[in-house]
Amino acid sequence: MHSTQHIHSYPDTGHRGAPLMSAVSLPLILLSASFAVTSLLPAAAQPAATAQQATAVSPDVIKQREQELEAAREEQRKAAELQQKLKADIAAIGQDRSKLNQQLIDIATQVRSIETRIGETEGRLRPLDAREQQARASLDSRRAEIIEVLAALQRAGRRTPPALLVRPEDALQSLRTAMLLGAVVPELRGRAEKLAADLGELVTLRKNIATERDILARDRDKLKDDSIRLAALVEERQRKQSAIEKDMEAEGARAISLSRQVDSLQGLIGKMEQDLKSAAKAAATASLQGAPAAPGGKPNLGALKDPARLSPAIAFASAKGLFAFPVNGRKIRNFGGSDGAGGVEKGISLATRAGAQVTTPCDGWVVYAGPFRSYGQLLILNAGGGYHVLIAGMERISVNIGQFVLTGEPVATMGTTSQVASILATTASQPVLYVEFRKDGTPIDSGPWWAASEGEKVRG
Repeated sequence: MHSTQHIHSYPDTGHRGAPLMSAVSLPLILLSASFAVTSLLPAAAQPAATAQQATAVSPDVIKQREQELEAAREEQRKAAELQQKLKADIAAIGQDRSKLNQQLIDIATQVRSIETRIGETEGRLRPLDAREQQARASLDSRRAEIIEVLAALQRAGRRTPPALLVRPEDALQSLRTAMLLGAVVPELRGRAEKLAADLGELVTLRKNIATERDILARDRDKLKDDSIRLAALVEERQRKQSAIEKDMEAEGARAISLSRQVDSLQGLIGKMEQDLKSAAKAAATASLQGAPAAPGGKPNLGALKDPARLSPAIAFASAKGLFAFPVNGRKIRNFGGSDGAGGVEKGISLATRAGAQVTTPCDGWVVYAGPFRSYGQLLILNAGGGYHVLIAGMERISVNIGQFVLTGEPVATMGTTSQVASILATTASQPVLYVEFRKDGTPIDSGPWWAASEGEKVRG
């Protein structure tokens, strides 16, 4: 591979490269005729022998198919190995609830971390892809000039040029070789140098893009594996929860039935915590637990390290500035802002990636989990001390009413489009998570509770 550094810096004509350099005669530059490069020549300009070439490479096509089949088999083998490992891991956890909780939180954290890296990589790729398109468009628009320069360089050579080269890297090396050998006449040097600089930029862009795409591929593979592992752990958690709550399915159906009898979120919370056995039990437990003590007025963050806890580690009121958003995303609506329909926003909205993992920002008891009116799938947590956290817009919820969940625990998954009706008008094509905090039934600004930086967020 040829270096692409020092694109604008060329030795004077008195310099001589290694013997190999002299073997690369100027005509190589003809290549740019080939730089009609990779994509600079239209398909119509290809030789008529294309059909014959296609026939000639058929063994290569067969080989490629065999490689694809082998890759599919390898993927299948890896998936089977992963499933076996998951079964062994879950069996090792046994009935230890704390171990299961800790694994859930750890894997959910990894998944969200990978989601963040994927978003960052995609963000870096967008300008690189755009710049590559611009560079190619610029070179394409100067095709006639490129061919003219290369034709002039070819005439300066003494031998027939080699077979047409079609890579920008080859075009760049040919131009550099010509200039190193002093074969470029003065009036062509400026134009050749400009062309070499543009080709050099294109080569560098292509390398950077390839590197970023490799990173993206690795992260996506890791996300896939971790998501499979997380799904298995969630399934095990819910299986054990079902064993504890024998009538869970009936309770879920009753919750949906009761939700149809109310029109407001506050009415729903009241209905659940009064009329539904599991939600009422959770609410009563939340009231009895009281607020955890805060030594010296500061929350005891060490209590979050106990994955076996059955009540909030930190009093909701004293956790301001510590919560992480339930999902990786970009805030598109703020509390108190216009809701686009003449009203005022009672919560915040976060635009997310399709299929993004949703975790709990705090400890709490699930008092509702299911569809509700225009909110799509809705999850309501009783966080104690008169506080409730409402999270809506997911495609699938993975916890049940009455369940106690820990900070950072996976509770739901986003879909591919917005599920919240009030947001459909402006962001229909992107999933959006709606989050609302309430104190004694009244919506409050959640802003003070969110961490300002990554290092300040509480972790389970």
